[in-house]
Amino acid sequence: MAVTTTYNVNPTGVGSGAIREDLTDVIYRISPEETPFMSNIGRESVSSTYHEWQTDALAAPDATNARAEGADAADTAYVNTSRVGNYTQISDKVINVSGTSFNVDAAGMRTLKAFRTAKAGKELRTDMETIMLTSQVGTPGTGGAPTRKLASLPTWIHTNSVANGQTKPTMSGGAGSTSGYPNAGWTGAGTPAAFSEGNLKTVVQSMFDSGSKPKIAMMSSSNKVKFSAFAGISQVRMNYSNAAEMAEIIGAADVYLSDFGKITAVPNALMKGNTNVFFINPEYAKVGFLRPFQSNELAKSGDYDRSQMLVEYTLVVSNEKAHGIVVGTN
Repeated sequence: MAVTTTYNVNPTGVGSGAIREDLTDVIYRISPEETPFMSNIGRESVSSTYHEWQTDALAAPDATNARAEGADAADTAYVNTSRVGNYTQISDKVINVSGTSFNVDAAGMRTLKAFRTAKAGKELRTDMETIMLTSQVGTPGTGGAPTRKLASLPTWIHTNSVANGQTKPTMSGGAGSTSGYPNAGWTGAGTPAAFSEGNLKTVVQSMFDSGSKPKIAMMSSSNKVKFSAFAGISQVRMNYSNAAEMAEIIGAADVYLSDFGKITAVPNALMKGNTNVFFINPEYAKVGFLRPFQSNELAKSGDYDRSQMLVEYTLVVSNEKAHGIVVGTN
């Protein structure tokens, strides 16, 4: 007896015969899309392509501050503030879809344009996160080459740092200056510093002595594994279950009990290949927006719709002494 099977009806496989395709109406995407750095720091509006702010520090304590009774008063020397800044950077994604795409029945999406626009928004945020955490110096651009670039986080941090032969970043104000913008990042042929418990303690102590306390240690997945294997980890690490306080840290994993307070370890999937470990006080970092996320319809000259998703932003590191770094590769 000859039995008709699906192999007879679709002789060369799915789509070749009478049996309809079975395509689910869901699109599954697996890619890193969380942005824990931007999600944990603040945000503010800026009004120029070069955004500036001032930093200051108290004079070192004077253990000899004693005056004779009846002595004339002597003026305390004025120490000027440092004026620092960062350039805004424009990042964008362009979506171009045909007129036909609006009328076909696309599985898993309302329209192809809506799908691509939503995807572009997530991609733009991951671009921003990666740029701000990867070594990039400030670039003002010129009339002939008008591409500005912001100075990223690792180019700002130099006071509270552990490095292994690398030269510290410099500021545009001149040799030894604390003014301007970072015009050179960590350089040199030194071997990247390993992330160890000893290096963590060194940076955290330096931050405390500078007047700051880190709340977040942000790192790659490989460094998070190292963190979890620190000697004596059962005594210095605990699962953090206080929901009220956990809400303050986005992407929190574990809490390290240092000599100077609790530090939340936050692994960042977008730091794959970036072996820096950042110790961040979120109160002293912001994303500055000159132009927040916007979608612009572009001119068309044919049977298509073209739009641009754009953002113009910068990184505001209020005072670099509030943060720390174990310098790796980035």
